[in-house]
Amino acid sequence: MCPPAHFRVTYSINPWMDPGKPVDLPLAVAQWEVLRDRYRALGHTVEELAPDPGLPDMVYAANGATVVDGRVLGARFAHPERVAEAAAHRAWYRAHGFGEIREPDHVNEGEGDFAVTASWLLAGRGFRSSPLSHPEAQEFFGRPVIGLDLVDPRYYHLDTALCVLDDGSDSEVMYYPPAFSPGSRAVLAGLFPDAILASEADALALGLNAVSDGHHVLLPQAATGLFDPLRERGYEPVPVDLTELLKGGGSVKCCTAELRA
Repeated sequence: MCPPAHFRVTYSINPWMDPGKPVDLPLAVAQWEVLRDRYRALGHTVEELAPDPGLPDMVYAANGATVVDGRVLGARFAHPERVAEAAAHRAWYRAHGFGEIREPDHVNEGEGDFAVTASWLLAGRGFRSSPLSHPEAQEFFGRPVIGLDLVDPRYYHLDTALCVLDDGSDSEVMYYPPAFSPGSRAVLAGLFPDAILASEADALALGLNAVSDGHHVLLPQAATGLFDPLRERGYEPVPVDLTELLKGGGSVKCCTAELRA
């Protein structure tokens, strides 16, 4: 995770960002700290990446890389405002002992558009990540990559429209069908016939921008319609308030890069 010490919205690269709506920085920091401390209280280790004053979106640490089996596929950002973040993330992984780190040839925005299940990588495309990043990831990780087309600009990354609930399985996800093309909806329905389907209200609360450890699901507190379906599947919802970070188009998952050893 990366503290939002320099978080602000001074440009717009997704529909959530409005430079006319100022960020309450002390509140953003406090909300982020609650999320970090919640992870630690649940028994997880949280490593922190030092923020750069010139990179206000670094708080969205999920976008910096994808880590599977200790191998790191770095990011290549689509927008010039975020390009320099990629090198900062790769430097952090090198400094922390990750041996195999790839600087990608094609645009991908890390776990924004790559979601990991037990056997597959689900891969978003349509707004940020290039379709060419999918075979690149497949070759690097040696896992099948399943491409999914995003069609609603509000759900510009896969992690705003889909959440893997148990990366030890290939069956447990929740997603918002209208964020995907008809063909991709058919693929998702075939792969995940028992998925939790989010309502529009919960999707607009970025309720799918969530992190699950296989039991606890940390998600935006406004996504109340997901709480009971999660409990019915044996998960424990852990609501958090990240409304200031939502002004940049991200929530729990965007703030969290998962280090899969």
